[in-house]
Amino acid sequence: MKAVRLVEVGQPLQMQEVTLPAVREKDVLVRVKAAGICHSDVHYRAGISPAGPLPLTLGHEVAGIVEEVGSRVTNVKAGDRVCIHYLATCGDCYYCSMGSEQFCVQGAMIGKHRDGGYAEYIAMPARSVVLLPDVISFEQGAVLMCSSSTSFHALRKSRLAAGETVAVFGVGGLGMSAIQIARALGALRVYAVDVNEAKLKLAEKYGAVPVNAARSDAVAEIKRLTAGKGVDVALELIGLPRTMEQAVQALAILGRAVLVGITDRPFQVDSYRGLLGKEAEIIGCSDHLLQELPLLIEFARRGWLDLSDVVTRTVPLDAGAINETMDRLERFDGDVRTVITP
Repeated sequence: MKAVRLVEVGQPLQMQEVTLPAVREKDVLVRVKAAGICHSDVHYRAGISPAGPLPLTLGHEVAGIVEEVGSRVTNVKAGDRVCIHYLATCGDCYYCSMGSEQFCVQGAMIGKHRDGGYAEYIAMPARSVVLLPDVISFEQGAVLMCSSSTSFHALRKSRLAAGETVAVFGVGGLGMSAIQIARALGALRVYAVDVNEAKLKLAEKYGAVPVNAARSDAVAEIKRLTAGKGVDVALELIGLPRTMEQAVQALAILGRAVLVGITDRPFQVDSYRGLLGKEAEIIGCSDHLLQELPLLIEFARRGWLDLSDVVTRTVPLDAGAINETMDRLERFDGDVRTVITP
């Protein structure tokens, strides 16, 4: 089968012919119908976030059709439409048993630690496969598996309560989902912070108040819009030290900043004015949970989470097209979400 793979860090991905993955007794083989291109993939290619062993097929936002099931699989059957929780976990260790399987001692993330979805087929433990309703497209199902689910997990980590305010720093794929999910969870007002005017207009369509950080100081503008209070929850979805600092600075008393964006650079915090004096918090957010996916998919099925305008472009399973998309993401001028459709 064909797969687009990371062969060398810092170099473009390459198309390769690889062996069809084996299906063990508790595995399923999925024919990939859609695979999202995530900013994390750019970090893997650049070596900011280590991935391997190489060569490695990237792609952790995956949806498709079950092609084959192992002898002990009972939750899905051949022909089912599914999306894939991107973590292959043991299900038995301490972290799996407590519902924090992203820290599974044997866990492996597709597209980072094991072959992912930039391919014609992918094999995965059946416990990591979730049924996808007919009313949700494969493209949207793929995006649900990272950008939407990570935003959902971040908002759950933030302990967002109905009636609170939220600032979303970065309104790409994660941000557009975060805006809608925050509103579905009862946020009184959501502020969308970005420098891309087209993305801000889409964010406004989803009910957010746009804050153009290219035209004004984002923190000052949020404080102005909130009568000097700041926001209860700030999500940082970009991975830049400056926006991480702004997320903390934008907090109200007892506010919570959840950091999601990946970076290898530190950021500065005014410990007294930024945290201690407000009893504010900085919360790290890693991945998402399998148990969160059924509710997230139900949000999408009911139309509370609409990804029809978030998937802005599709490309074939072609190394050139995928590398070009990743180059644009690296410059922070890419589309909201580009999805590979093999």
